[in-house]
Amino acid sequence: QVHLMESGGGLVQPGGSLRLSCAASGSIFSIGVMAWYRQAPGKQRELVARILGSSNTNYADSVKGRFTISRDNAKNTVYLQMNSLKPEDTAVYYCNADATNTARATMNYWGKGTLVTVSL
Repeated sequence: QVHLMESGGGLVQPGGSLRLSCAASGSIFSIGVMAWYRQAPGKQRELVARILGSSNTNYADSVKGRFTISRDNAKNTVYLQMNSLKPEDTAVYYCNADATNTARATMNYWGKGTLVTVSL
């Protein structure tokens, strides 16, 4: 089994910054795509950013130029640096990963989420 644990959420003022982290643990053989999704109250979950390898990245148009996704493969960790935060970025942020376990089974995994609130 593979587990994803997010951290780094909290309350921040508009224009501020936060850095989210997501560490994968468990019976990991390898990890492919890692991604961040978010779900605002009353809205569907949406993709924020994803990364394959060390530099192949994609971003939602709403966060381009403000958010940066990165990963440390040695630590099985993905990060989301969020700058110039806006109230509309308020949401629960979820980590997602395609991981192969030591039994060579590949599955998609979700973390439990971390709340980001952007408000005065």
